[in-house]
Amino acid sequence: MNKIAVLTSGGDAPGMNAAIRAVVRTALHNGLKVMGVERGYAGLLNNELKPMNRSSVSDIIQRGGTILRTARCLEFKQEEYRKKAADILKKNGVDALVVIGGDGSFMGAKLLSKLGVKTIGLPGTIDNDLPYTDYTIGFDTALNTALDAINKLRDTSTSHERVSVVEIMGRNCGDLALYASVAGGAESVLLPEKEYDKDELCGLIKSGKASGKMHNLVLVAEGIGGSEELAKYIESRTGIETRATILGHIQRGGSPTACDRVLASKLGFRAVELLLEGKTSRVVGIRDNKIIDDDIDDALAMKRKFDEKLYEISKIISY
Repeated sequence: MNKIAVLTSGGDAPGMNAAIRAVVRTALHNGLKVMGVERGYAGLLNNELKPMNRSSVSDIIQRGGTILRTARCLEFKQEEYRKKAADILKKNGVDALVVIGGDGSFMGAKLLSKLGVKTIGLPGTIDNDLPYTDYTIGFDTALNTALDAINKLRDTSTSHERVSVVEIMGRNCGDLALYASVAGGAESVLLPEKEYDKDELCGLIKSGKASGKMHNLVLVAEGIGGSEELAKYIESRTGIETRATILGHIQRGGSPTACDRVLASKLGFRAVELLLEGKTSRVVGIRDNKIIDDDIDDALAMKRKFDEKLYEISKIISY
């Protein structure tokens, strides 16, 4: 192996830059050449590859987003475009590709590997929705961003004795909202993994008010949605002023936490190790606080396990 490439794909996540840095410097330390692919798979199809050296990744570990930028690429679902991508890598002398992203990015890496491209995937997504790993790069930072917003909303909600409905990212995975509910002391959390009853929720809010609660904090995962409508419904049924706040893409940005920086560095280092060992079609992650790697097909086929225990804890300690 002489040269590898690295790209970030799909939604950006804090810590991607730390992963890029680890991949580049670990590869250079082992005598490999490195190229960065700009704008993900879309950039790969446009031959947007550039050489990277140690200084290319200086002063980026503390920055959110991705210096390589990212983009969606629907064309990559078609085999003719994947063949084009494989040819571009070959013409640039690239022997292997490290892909940092979520399940869609991993699917692209999986399909490229079928065309003879050596690939390793790193889990970069704030949703924490990849079943094979306990945590993904960016989850901890996004969680702390949400928590900071919740703390501030609690102040104003208490001052006005309101109900605050806060929508947190997580389309099909409620981890961000669930963890934020426990860390932020929310009274209720609505998740795509669990059914809920609006009238039961309103009953809890009314009983809390009757027992002297100054405010109520209701967290809603993005996959549930409808926060504005829910706020109106709560106010109409309880008579308590209710406001909705959608945190949105603010959760994607910001300087990554120490946890995300260390995790990204460990995973990036291991990705290069695997390539040097002759491995391919693998994804790297963390399980039981140990860095692991799985076959990419197996990882994509895994069913996600919802944390029932943490959900039970959130309900018991919320009131």
